[in-house]
Amino acid sequence: MYELEINRAGVSSPTLHCTPLMGTTVEKMLLEMKKAKEFGADLVEIRLDCLTNFNPFLDLETLFKQCPLPTIVTYRPVWEGGQYDGDESKRQNSLRLAMEMGADYVDIELEVAHDFNNSICGTKPENFRVIVSSHNFHNTPSAEAIGNLVARIQATGADIVKIVTTALDITDCASIFQITSRSQVPIIGIAMGERGLISGLLSPKFGGYLTYAALEADGVSDPGQPTAKDLLDLYNFRLIRPDTKVYGIIGKPVGHSKSPLMFNAAFKSGVINAVYVHFLVDDVEKFFDVYSSPDFAGCSCTIPHKEAAIKCMDDIDSIAKKIGAINNIVRKQDGGLTAFNTDYIGAISAIEDELRDLNGATPDGSSPLEGKLFVVLGAGGAGKSLAYGAAQKGARVVVANRTFERAKELADKVGGQAMSLYEVDNFHPEEEMILANATSVGMKPGYDDTPISKESLKHYCLVFDAIYTPKETRLLREAQETGAVVVYGTEMLIRQAFEQYKNFTGLQAPEELFRKLMEKHA
Repeated sequence: MYELEINRAGVSSPTLHCTPLMGTTVEKMLLEMKKAKEFGADLVEIRLDCLTNFNPFLDLETLFKQCPLPTIVTYRPVWEGGQYDGDESKRQNSLRLAMEMGADYVDIELEVAHDFNNSICGTKPENFRVIVSSHNFHNTPSAEAIGNLVARIQATGADIVKIVTTALDITDCASIFQITSRSQVPIIGIAMGERGLISGLLSPKFGGYLTYAALEADGVSDPGQPTAKDLLDLYNFRLIRPDTKVYGIIGKPVGHSKSPLMFNAAFKSGVINAVYVHFLVDDVEKFFDVYSSPDFAGCSCTIPHKEAAIKCMDDIDSIAKKIGAINNIVRKQDGGLTAFNTDYIGAISAIEDELRDLNGATPDGSSPLEGKLFVVLGAGGAGKSLAYGAAQKGARVVVANRTFERAKELADKVGGQAMSLYEVDNFHPEEEMILANATSVGMKPGYDDTPISKESLKHYCLVFDAIYTPKETRLLREAQETGAVVVYGTEMLIRQAFEQYKNFTGLQAPEELFRKLMEKHA
């Protein structure tokens, strides 16, 4: 169980944003420096080991003279994950020269830190600081083991401690948070990999001295590192403080989710001190057990955890309980977790509105879904939401799934009919139908995939796809070509987010803002 315990005694200023420079020539690094400043970096890390023909005296003079930001100089050897494979004495001489020529920081590895710090004793400039780093490319040790490592690094005479591990599970980040939040000295703590993303994003909350963000997605120095644009514009890095509440979306995969766009924009424009992040979660039970602090205030829930997360809840909304799937989790003041399902509201209301536009309002004000044949593809969390919502509106539901047993289980629950997913192409009753795709077929990166043949789509008057990355899936594109009305997954995303925001904050969602963002980033 992780409990927040912040002690920023070793950090007197906000967490810094550092951009690594990975150019292979001095000219490329100079261009990167200018971009880093434009992108809002506080300092840059000059990776000397990336330079193909490095000339210490000439190149350092040029780099320092033209750099518009403070500098960290790193000359990482291959034995610590870098690219330098030459003479060790020459490497350390270059770092000492960087110090003498005006570097603000030098990053030196723990293995040689004693020798390096002894060599600069008496010549170290007053405002110059040595970062002593340790990289673990295999895993993330326990907080106790990392604490012992911190003590070893401090004993070398380090001005700043740097610990870099590899996150095999998102809960590994908790060890990093425990160390940085309790440290009495300036400390940089990062867990590499997509599962370690939050270790860098939440550095300002847990007392990290600085974090790293790349100029471009293809220029990351460590796996899972965010871009500078995402760090500052998407996750509102500058606004994160020790008392900031953390929300996010749990899923696997999850990096495609656009929910952070909406929620962080809302938090930034409103009065809520919160951040919303991507949580790549393998084991939901382990996730909620480790991140049990009130600071982790709630989350959205997507594939494949909408059903599995139920067992972790203390309270489940009555409708979510009937559906058997959740997508919205809120931590109560007593620490308990309450779950809701807002998917069915978002999807069904969007489909109803399109049917009204297509056929006009019903004379008696009933749902336009009443009496319609509603075919749901998929019997997972999203499928359950759609089947339940359609049945509640009076539709006749057909559930198709790869595993017939799961389809039958859901169909029986809503009083519908079941079939195998492979039977859908041959299901052609003499009436117009509505199709709702709740599978992941067609999701990025499988753009060319579709769950049903184009020929079969001519039997449907309306086709809905819960996928929103990409916005226009092959299914929807082919449905339009056959003359069907389509409902995009983005509409479901927006509408269910309205309800989630209300559950998270107790406030009405900024609906116009959410819509504008989804239009811009479609």
